[in-house]
Amino acid sequence: MRALDIKLLRDIWHLRSQVAAIGLIIASGVALLIMSLSTLEALYDTADAYYERYRMADVFAHLERAPRHLSERIRDLRGVQAVQPRIVHYATLDVEGFEEPVIGHLVSLPHGQQPVLNRLALRRGRTPDADRHDEVVLNEPFAEAHGLLPGDQLAAVLNGARRTLTVVGIALSPEFVYALGPGSLMADDLRFGIVFMGEDALAAAFDLDSAFNDLTLSLTRGTSPEEVIAQLDEILEPYGGTGAIARADQLSNWFVMNEIEQLRTMATLLPAIFLVVAAFLTNMLLDRLIAIERSQIGLLKAFGYRNRAIGWHYTKLVLLIAAFGILIGTVAGGWFGRAYTQMYAESFRFPLLLYRPSAEGFAIGAGLSLVAALGGALGSVRRAALLPPAQAMQPPAPATFRLARWNTTRAAKWLDQPSRIILRNMARWPLRTATSCLGLAFAVGVLVLALQWTDSIAYLAQRFFFDAQHQHASVGLATPQAPTVVNDLAHMPGVLAAEGSRIIAVDFEVGPVRHRGSLIGLPSGAVLQPVFDEASGRDVAVPESGLVLSTVLAEKLGVQPGDWVWVDVREGRRPTAQLPVVALFETGIGMPAYIHFEALHRLLDERPRIGYVSLLLDANRQNELFSELKRTPMVSAVMLRQAAVDEFNESLAEHTLVFISFFVAFACALGFGVAYNSARIALSERGRELATLRVLGFRKPEVAYILLGEMAALVVLALPIGCVVGRGLAGIMSSAFRTELFRIPIAIEPATYGVAILITLTVATASALLVRRRIDRLNLIEVLKTRE
Repeated sequence: MRALDIKLLRDIWHLRSQVAAIGLIIASGVALLIMSLSTLEALYDTADAYYERYRMADVFAHLERAPRHLSERIRDLRGVQAVQPRIVHYATLDVEGFEEPVIGHLVSLPHGQQPVLNRLALRRGRTPDADRHDEVVLNEPFAEAHGLLPGDQLAAVLNGARRTLTVVGIALSPEFVYALGPGSLMADDLRFGIVFMGEDALAAAFDLDSAFNDLTLSLTRGTSPEEVIAQLDEILEPYGGTGAIARADQLSNWFVMNEIEQLRTMATLLPAIFLVVAAFLTNMLLDRLIAIERSQIGLLKAFGYRNRAIGWHYTKLVLLIAAFGILIGTVAGGWFGRAYTQMYAESFRFPLLLYRPSAEGFAIGAGLSLVAALGGALGSVRRAALLPPAQAMQPPAPATFRLARWNTTRAAKWLDQPSRIILRNMARWPLRTATSCLGLAFAVGVLVLALQWTDSIAYLAQRFFFDAQHQHASVGLATPQAPTVVNDLAHMPGVLAAEGSRIIAVDFEVGPVRHRGSLIGLPSGAVLQPVFDEASGRDVAVPESGLVLSTVLAEKLGVQPGDWVWVDVREGRRPTAQLPVVALFETGIGMPAYIHFEALHRLLDERPRIGYVSLLLDANRQNELFSELKRTPMVSAVMLRQAAVDEFNESLAEHTLVFISFFVAFACALGFGVAYNSARIALSERGRELATLRVLGFRKPEVAYILLGEMAALVVLALPIGCVVGRGLAGIMSSAFRTELFRIPIAIEPATYGVAILITLTVATASALLVRRRIDRLNLIEVLKTRE
């Protein structure tokens, strides 16, 4: 081996603990990056394979009723590959042993066969026989939630008639990866299920013989969905079409892709923090090593080694440190990535899982790590290479010392000598103090960022489910009813108050900006489900005319109070009107828009109708009400607020716990690496000074206090800065995760800061104990013989 290579191995062994600490930080960044990228890639590949294998439709359309032969005309449209007309409808299900009403989304199957599009992934059993109208296939999550198997039975109210259905199969569908009930934000497998029935059975139940009320299309490769949708909407408009949507806007797919895109945000922002700190620590380590080896560098140059050889020698040291971190990070990232992907696959109920991380993700992680490490070491390597031999052979010029002003203050006189030494050393190297402090602050900040998610989610749930909603249940009606239905439901057992509303499908349009959503009509003085402004914490009155928009919707449309918005109704007579924006309100979920109940029906040019009824309930009589609602033909859906809260918390709990666990571990590695390296570098720099103090009579604890006290002071300084950094990172993540569905608020409880501080102190204490062992083992004679 070459002499420089032997020296390199000796340096690595001598600095092994510091190399390991820096490598651990690099490994954390690499693991986080690879975990995110590989999970992102696997979920995209799995979703694409699932959609392709089971022929997920490209366009979805709903309407009131159309003759079956209309599908032939649609099939002739340019770019349409296949057409699947079908019947879909909501119904109330009665599952034995479950008191609450269950919402069933009924979907027809063509004559006991697999549909052409959105084919079923049968997990158990078979599809219904064409001549057996009571046979159904259930989606797997719903069946498992209720323990239903092929051969079991459940009851359903179909268009006012109670039917007993027999389960013959359990399946998954690419159309319902994320199965959401009406008005729901989270999948609730106990209270909402997909029921696949024979087409003839549903046609007979809902009077749709030789007709359909729903349509799915697949398109040829390269066909623009927007062009087909425009033609399709024109064809379906006379039949009550509510507007076709592309796969990208289909509810289940939108939720899945939105979840996956959030991983991309995480892969972009968070690994950068670890790699930047790794660059800073590499620079510190190399600076100190070059300062120690000045005379060796001079001798090497005197013996003929060129600047390039010297620079390459120290570059290889950096590359080995980076390679160590990349190796650990690659293995850990691949393992974490598979575990994370498995968690998402189970959550989405994919029938298959493709985890085949490409070399690209690993190459990106390794490349960025090398860039960060070399970037941090570039200045140090350049100084080593350009150091003149004669100058290198001489010891560095001693630092200039002078009496600092604070030494003459009254506070300084109260400090003992070791404490003054600590403060003098920190003041003497302000840049090093600041960078060490900042590194520790980032560790605290990452901890705050990870731990604050539980606070933010709890705040979001409190605002949306309790401050903005005062009802216990909402009842969805099969068809809009006269306002007297509110009084009818108010007289059911256990109902303390009832309040009606109506929701219609509309398009909002301002210039070139168009948003497809819904418009909610509320009566004056709505109490059970008012318009609640999270920013002010107060209810917003719905004016007798004009719109009240959420701020997110207003931002998308580019409007403010006083501006006008075109509203295109997508049902009934499909009227169009230009309405003023009267007020805005802040909400963390969705993009709702409100209008006065009477103004809504003036827009529709029809008598007032009720689509939903909010109920305030007596908890002691809920089961009586549920039994009554199950027998009521006009009821198509029952949504319970507490069930929504429980599902919201349960759905987010697993993901949040995993997220927090990963980042707490990574932040601990970051904090340990910064604290340990700072203390070890200080020990190597001040070994002679500490040994001298021992010879002068200072005891081991006093000498340890001088070094570790400085580290403790850095930690104390870093804690408040880290809390501020954590809040800033939370703000960045909140903005990055901002979608049309969710806006994560910045709500950090004092206890969260406290936990982050305690974890940081624990990690710093662990690193201090390791350094303390080295201080106690100082060889005084050997250290004092070292050359200044």
